[in-house]
Amino acid sequence: MYDELLRKEAKLAVIGLGYVGLPIALEFARKLSVIGFDINAGRVEMMRNGIDPSGELETQDFEGCDITFTDSLDVLREARFFIVAVPTPIDEHAQPDLKPLLGASTSVGKVLKKGDYVVFESTVYPGCTEEDCIPVMEKLSGLSFPQDFKVGYSPERINPGDKEHTLARIVKVVSGCDAESLDTIAKLYELVVTAGVHRASSIKVAEAAKIIENTQRDVNIALMNELSMIFDRMNINTYEVLEAAGTKWNFLKFFPGLVGGHCIGVDPYYLTYKAKELGYDAKVILSGRTTNDTMGAYIARKTVQMMIKQGKDVSKSRVLVMGATFKENVEDIRNSKVADVIQELKNFSVNVDIVDPHADSEELNHEYGFRLTPEAEVRQDYDGVIVAVSHTPYLAKDEAYFQSITADNAVLVDIKGLYRNKIQELTYWSL
Repeated sequence: MYDELLRKEAKLAVIGLGYVGLPIALEFARKLSVIGFDINAGRVEMMRNGIDPSGELETQDFEGCDITFTDSLDVLREARFFIVAVPTPIDEHAQPDLKPLLGASTSVGKVLKKGDYVVFESTVYPGCTEEDCIPVMEKLSGLSFPQDFKVGYSPERINPGDKEHTLARIVKVVSGCDAESLDTIAKLYELVVTAGVHRASSIKVAEAAKIIENTQRDVNIALMNELSMIFDRMNINTYEVLEAAGTKWNFLKFFPGLVGGHCIGVDPYYLTYKAKELGYDAKVILSGRTTNDTMGAYIARKTVQMMIKQGKDVSKSRVLVMGATFKENVEDIRNSKVADVIQELKNFSVNVDIVDPHADSEELNHEYGFRLTPEAEVRQDYDGVIVAVSHTPYLAKDEAYFQSITADNAVLVDIKGLYRNKIQELTYWSL
């Protein structure tokens, strides 16, 4: 399989061309013949024209690539090696939503042939690949695993907006259903990952490794968020405490904040779901999730309390929220916890304007029910400003700017601590 792919006698396909799938597809397309498959015809057409729908890649990143973008199963059938990189979200009850993953498994199952390989990159609970995905492919293909086709798992480690930790520069965990498949999958990824690969002993180990990466970060950030609430009552700044504690060599440098997006704010629920299925309640993980999921409401309530202390009539007040994406310098609004801040402010009858240099207003309206305020309509009499996301353009803002858009006795809430020790006159608060 490896040699056939290298000689372009066989094709590799990537199913799901979002933040994860498209960079992988393009990297492989510099070495192999690749089929980029996505069910969204509109996105496919954009990529055919050298446009990344996610806004992460430039037109030149498409150049020199042997890749065919398609939404056709007939074209997908030409591939012999399949990489599945579709989202794995949660539903409204914080339960794993496997519909995209099982849908991709269905598509692969319809075109799977004897001797083919399938590697999953989507973040899942340990056991999902073998217990949920493989049976779907067996049923639709009429083939038997592992005799007729091979399966592996190699968790994605793409970090949206990060130009330093790219696919090629991050060690890739790989696994296979047997020694032969592990060797083939590892050699294939070594073509595009200069940082090298780590060969996990089994598919389940690789799945577990991915799920705890984000769970560990989630729990640690939850601790910082809880500490920030405690330190606020003590009237000491969390960031100053962390700076002091960080002088010790083995202190882990995590910071408080909103934990959204499609990874850290979602993945732990996959692990707790599986643990519950096995009869274990994951107390620490769920406690951390609860803390992080309530931070948006906490920040909104703190803002309202500060405005009341400043003599503001909350129902007649107007607050500007700067930033709506789930993290800095990306277009992605999925699971943005800024929406929680906005909703809680509205629950207090606060009038809210929102600006963001990266987010799409119509996407925000479709997902959360609010639109962006055009820059030309930004007011000069806000009673409060919440800087929610540390987009690069916001880093250069100074107190004079915030004074120019606020009324007397306004409050500035700085979630990420960007302006700490730089605000002298405005009433200021950060986590």
